[in-house]
Amino acid sequence: MAGKRLGLVDQPLVHAAVEDLAAGRDTRERLLTACRDERSLLAAEPMRYLHALNTVGEPDWVAMEEVPDVLPLWKQYAAVLRGWGFSVWYGILNAADFGVPQTRKRSILLASRVRTAQPPTPTHAQLAEPESLFGPGRARWVSMAEALGWGATDRPVPTVCAGGGPGGGPEPFPSGSRKTLSDARERGTWMPRPDGVVLQSRREGAGWAARHGTRENRAADAPAPTFTAEAHRWSWSLRSNNQANATVRSIQEPAGTLFFGHRANECTWVAEPATPSATDTDASAVPEPIRITAREAGLLQTFPADYPWAGNKGQQFSQIGNAVPPLLAGHLLAPHLGVTVDPDDFTLAA
Repeated sequence: MAGKRLGLVDQPLVHAAVEDLAAGRDTRERLLTACRDERSLLAAEPMRYLHALNTVGEPDWVAMEEVPDVLPLWKQYAAVLRGWGFSVWYGILNAADFGVPQTRKRSILLASRVRTAQPPTPTHAQLAEPESLFGPGRARWVSMAEALGWGATDRPVPTVCAGGGPGGGPEPFPSGSRKTLSDARERGTWMPRPDGVVLQSRREGAGWAARHGTRENRAADAPAPTFTAEAHRWSWSLRSNNQANATVRSIQEPAGTLFFGHRANECTWVAEPATPSATDTDASAVPEPIRITAREAGLLQTFPADYPWAGNKGQQFSQIGNAVPPLLAGHLLAPHLGVTVDPDDFTLAA
């Protein structure tokens, strides 16, 4: 339903298919002829499975995930499931609230025959919340830097915490650790990326291009440009694509929602001066572009660094973008499986 968003146009047909499937009638072949996107009716397919299972008293529980636009469809599913004796909850959750280094919002449906269906309790927040009489508190959102293990190369990355910055906002490192990182930059042992490459300049205006020239994206396995002693002057961000409305997030924040498809080559690490200066004309200091790797994208989805993605590069990115983050899935499924989520089971940095 992505791309041209024709799935939104087809939603009435999808609702009709779900209604019929819930009654044991499969009218999708007829409805498909009227669909603008041949994939739209795939959203009705789970109801076929649920109807068949319900005839034999199964399943005990249901969990489904889709893009936010599918929430009205989950409302329809919920009505059917309640009629079959399920307790149902549906709504939109932000993966960052559960320790995923990505502000990925998704429509979730949870249903159960044996317990009250309810959303998991968030473990993280944009700003850390201390423990109180009302709850255990919440940790600060996990940043991309923490998940990817970016930092000093001659020692472990200092603990990321949720102190207060000079402007009153969150500061990812305590003062002692900030000095450690500053010293590492001065020694030349700070790497903004584990493999040592430098990233892309976000200065894309005509004046900047006129002074320094345009720069093409570098493949992840291309030779790394020179990493100069001035590299600490740059702050790093992840840009989702090359469109004007692309999401750009600092490395000290969670990523925006990762989606790739035909735009896999457009998702790049970008840089801008840590202290912007209108008089900066040193072309040699400008980092060159580099694309995000499958390993990095997988880590931002909370997959292990060595997860065996299959197929060519495009197929790998498609798998990553379509996957439910394992850490989020753990929080959603734990009550139904009778287990407790252990964050240590989900290795982020590697």
